[in-house]
Amino acid sequence: MKTVNIMIVGVGGQGSLLASKLLGHLLLSQGYDVKVSEVHGMSQRGGSVVTYVRYGDKVYSPLVSEGEADFIISFEKLEAARHAPMLKAGGQIVVNTQQIDPMPVITGAAEYPQDVLSELESKGVKIDAIDALTLAKQAGSVKAVNIVLMGRLSKYFPFEKEKWIQSIEETVAPKFVEMNKKAFLLGRGE
Repeated sequence: MKTVNIMIVGVGGQGSLLASKLLGHLLLSQGYDVKVSEVHGMSQRGGSVVTYVRYGDKVYSPLVSEGEADFIISFEKLEAARHAPMLKAGGQIVVNTQQIDPMPVITGAAEYPQDVLSELESKGVKIDAIDALTLAKQAGSVKAVNIVLMGRLSKYFPFEKEKWIQSIEETVAPKFVEMNKKAFLLGRGE
């Protein structure tokens, strides 16, 4: 099997580490060789954060090069646009429609670009946009955006829903398991 490349991109504090841990756990449980990168970016200051997850029969490096990502899971619209060049032709972006203003916008030095997702689509990028924040609130916590996005991502993979649920049960703190299972199912549209 060829190596599948996944990027999880967002802003510090959004839960990309748990998302990559969940995804890595699931893929390992299915018998794949899996490499997960360290987080790159200013995660503690609300800056851009990137995590790579690669899996296949044999994976030698955890990093994804430009134009090689099969999937980009973006916790925020601008991050989707920022990392779109990493997507390979025919790749898929799953994006939370939430807008989080970066520091230049907050300070007034720049404006948040309008119609970011429409512009990507006009360039042929496949976008699956979801209001993960609203669904996370329905599940019980704004912090469940990451698991809502994993739910949406799961629709692109051949693994049974129960395998994903099992990985949630084994990677999430016990007191948050039920809420995260609900967030996952909401992300799947169930």
